[in-house]
Amino acid sequence: MHKRIIETHVVVLQHDELTNEEIHLIEKAREQIFKAYAPYSKFAVGAAVLLENGEVFAGSNQENSAYPSGLCAERVAMFYANAQYPNVSVKKLAITAYTNGNFTEEPITPCGSCRQVLLETENRFEKNITVYLDGKTNVYRLDNVNQLLPLSFGKNSLNNSDI
Repeated sequence: MHKRIIETHVVVLQHDELTNEEIHLIEKAREQIFKAYAPYSKFAVGAAVLLENGEVFAGSNQENSAYPSGLCAERVAMFYANAQYPNVSVKKLAITAYTNGNFTEEPITPCGSCRQVLLETENRFEKNITVYLDGKTNVYRLDNVNQLLPLSFGKNSLNNSDI
């Protein structure tokens, strides 16, 4: 038996340390929280995707009284971007949340389903997606989606002869 140590590296930034491109992307994500449909959780989430061609696509969470039928902001934005430009890789993703009349103090992270979809997109284009998790106080920057889902299931898992 042996231990395997898996680390996630997160850069914690203040808003005034962000580049103009990063600020613009986070602002697009923040605009989306006012378009969220979250009557049940009262937890609005916005996401914005920057493609390599400079196009930005944004989305918000869309709830449903049958909970599994809703969709998270991250997947709305990512699927929208991939549907419009299926051959253009994603460069950056920003995610933010709003509840109780304010943005969350600390950043939120994507749910497991979103992490899997984001990782599939990263793997599809074989290019890292820089992820920005926006909070009122800090912004967390991750160099790639794998930092969110280090023990992931992907196409290599399907080709594993040990299964």
